[in-house]
Amino acid sequence: MCARQELCEAEKVSLICSLLRQSPPGEFGQVVRDLSALVQDDKLVRREAAHVGACHNKNNFTPIQINRRTVLLTHYNDLGGNRFFDPQDKFSFEFDHLRGVTSKPQLHGVMLDEGELWREALHKGLKAYVSCHFPVGNCCVFKKSLGKRQMFVACIEAHQYQPSNHWNGLWKSDWTFALTPFTAQVTGIFLLQIHYFKDANLHVTVSKSVSETLNVIDQSQFATVFVKFVKAEDTKFHIAILGNIQALSEDIWGKSLRRKLPVTRTFMNWNKLLNDQHLNTNVSNTEVPP
Repeated sequence: MCARQELCEAEKVSLICSLLRQSPPGEFGQVVRDLSALVQDDKLVRREAAHVGACHNKNNFTPIQINRRTVLLTHYNDLGGNRFFDPQDKFSFEFDHLRGVTSKPQLHGVMLDEGELWREALHKGLKAYVSCHFPVGNCCVFKKSLGKRQMFVACIEAHQYQPSNHWNGLWKSDWTFALTPFTAQVTGIFLLQIHYFKDANLHVTVSKSVSETLNVIDQSQFATVFVKFVKAEDTKFHIAILGNIQALSEDIWGKSLRRKLPVTRTFMNWNKLLNDQHLNTNVSNTEVPP
């Protein structure tokens, strides 16, 4: 029976796991340290964090450096037992989700069939696009077998973690399709997460799903068409987000706040206030003057 003033271990575990699952991208380690200080049981917190951290990293397409190459940790290259597979260099490795270190690399055999040639062509085209359009971006293309069908999953990850400026952000998308004669049905899922924690605790999560049928002729042609489709959808998603932010900003600063300000019979330059707010958003180190 649980004590009145103190949680029993089962309740502590439930609470710890719940809070760890809510960790924003780039802040999992800080949440672990904060929970250890609050719970006063570092061993229990680290034990649960080792399990939840695996899901956190795979869900967020966490990039790691190994052999001077970036590999994404995802559900698609998870071999079980904390081992992951690098489809480019054809080797596997263990990853410690709590300490963030890799170990025990070994060769991982891959059949160099036609599907692998398609995967490599797709990876080459997607990597060129990501390198050109994302200041800090990574991508991986994985090949999966479902019965006799070969499925391909392309993952893109780009993040900016700036805790010293009180914000972190993650952009990710994954694209799934099976190659069939003449056409391929491509399904994409976007996810944008932003956490701002200066003078507030603001979490923003935006997601979107898209689907399109693309023509399939050969490897080079499909890689070009696929990358063009991804670029077009990325642009649409980006423009829509900027439009929503602009509309929200104008609504809050130009309407809601204006109604709640006291009447001082003093002229308020709303355009200047909006411009200062946008400037503060773009330049995180600049304080808006009162």
